[in-house]
Amino acid sequence: MKQLLTSALLVCGLLAGVFLSGCDFLKGDNTKQGASTKATKVAAPVFNSDSAYHYIAEQLAFGPRVPNTEEHAACAAYLSEQLRRFGAEVVVQEAKVIAFDNTVLHAKNIIGQYNPGAKRRVLLCAHWDTRPFADYDTDAARRNQPIDGANDGASGVGVLLEIARQLQQQPVNVGIDIIFFDAEDYGQPAHLNLSPKDDTWCLGSQYWGKHPHTPDYRALYGILLDMVGAPDAYFYQEQHSMNYDPGLVRYIWDTAHQLGYGYHFKKDRGGWITDDHVYVTNLRNFPCVNIIQYNPDARHGFGDYWHTHNDTMDNINKNTLKAVGQTVLEVIYSE
Repeated sequence: MKQLLTSALLVCGLLAGVFLSGCDFLKGDNTKQGASTKATKVAAPVFNSDSAYHYIAEQLAFGPRVPNTEEHAACAAYLSEQLRRFGAEVVVQEAKVIAFDNTVLHAKNIIGQYNPGAKRRVLLCAHWDTRPFADYDTDAARRNQPIDGANDGASGVGVLLEIARQLQQQPVNVGIDIIFFDAEDYGQPAHLNLSPKDDTWCLGSQYWGKHPHTPDYRALYGILLDMVGAPDAYFYQEQHSMNYDPGLVRYIWDTAHQLGYGYHFKKDRGGWITDDHVYVTNLRNFPCVNIIQYNPDARHGFGDYWHTHNDTMDNINKNTLKAVGQTVLEVIYSE
């Protein structure tokens, strides 16, 4: 998955932030980006964490969702069908992307569109693939085996599937695009000590950013969910997101606090994390915010189970899912 930036990448991130901050679609104040006066505000529905938990478990039932495997293909069909069942117009964007080791990955970005004719749109996204390596596992003999990815992948997708179910029942004022990005977690493994390569992560969002499902696609903003299900998860304000649109970040975190979820949403600086939101923002020119678990005391910045075989349903907590899901619902239904 994602990784914390090195100092060289940090400089690039800062330069990107300077460039983006000059664009007229970014707001540097403490207001929500893209906000406008509306005749009718639609009340946000109640997020059902039991449903989200169920959708996570159903993904894990397929096994590791690594590109080019039968499990991956079966889960792709499941996710597409779920979005259709919840009233979305579905596009499955198939792409051949090249992994760090020159493996050709048959990736599938799965896109659900709500109110596709609306010009004012919001993007919600998560990655659905799983890590083909357990490069941080304590058992060296199992480091080349794929992981289940309950929190790292399935949690964000589970939350968005429940949001999709709610969108069918109670339409929102703007167009919503839910994208499950593929091949996010196929980046260079740490345990092989390879020479670093640029852009080996987030291959699905890189492809979509260059080839969006709708020509010249733009959204008011995007929200990326990554590792959003662990017990006692803390979501710090990720620093690329703060560079892209600090007002949007503050609005989301303020919303979470108003709902009583301040325990999870920390109004402190997080890391500079390479994740799908970086490519969405840089390639499509609108801000995308990353809600991602972050542990400033961990050597890699994430949970102890990260990129190990311990990333199972034991790491999924319904209260955390509720905090994230309800916050996102409140934000999009306030449009």
